[in-house]
Amino acid sequence: MGTQQILLIVLSVIIVGAAIAVGITMFNNQSYASNKTAIAADAQNFATQVVQYYKTPASQGGADRLPANMTDAKIGDFIGWQGTTTTNENGTFTVGSYATADSSVTITGKGKEVKGGKVPQIKTKVKFPDGKITATPSDVTAP
Repeated sequence: MGTQQILLIVLSVIIVGAAIAVGITMFNNQSYASNKTAIAADAQNFATQVVQYYKTPASQGGADRLPANMTDAKIGDFIGWQGTTTTNENGTFTVGSYATADSSVTITGKGKEVKGGKVPQIKTKVKFPDGKITATPSDVTAP
């Protein structure tokens, strides 16, 4: 084998290796972004259920628009969680009790995908009495 042929083989191996590395990086970035979107959608769904709990009459198992009934355990039970935390294929979600300072309930979701030692997180706040929902995405250090 000539020097030129060996040089072409080495160059081909380098190019293929670089293409594989770029492909893996692109896949990991997409996986992380998809997880971030999925936990945001889940948190939005749970926040909507919190609004539903707030507006449901006490005779039907709801909070009857009373802040005293907005405990994290009661909210979790209404949503169908086992307590105040639930886990699904996208991440782990925690519901907080009614905060009297700003009349809100916060749902925190942490994703499962890790990128650069961080996992996606979203805090979704439901303000009462109007039921306005706001979300704040962030990245936190992986456990």
